Amino acid sequence: MASGLSIPELDDRIAVIRDNIRQLVEQAAAQSGAGDEARTSDRIADQTRELEELLKEREDLKKGN
Repeated sequence: MASGLSIPELDDRIAVIRDNIRQLVEQAAAQSGAGDEARTSDRIADQTRELEELLKEREDLKKGN
């Protein structure tokens, strides 16, 4: 998934996603109920996948690929 972002833009997006994940983990700790936990777990998984893709893209850009 090439986003076409520059390395500084990727770094900014990575920071935002890491903060999103941190906030979702905090929300999960404060929530009760299986429905809420499942939704939060899904959101964390989605954000983690996006983070991994961006980290790979940034690494590829740094290598010149």
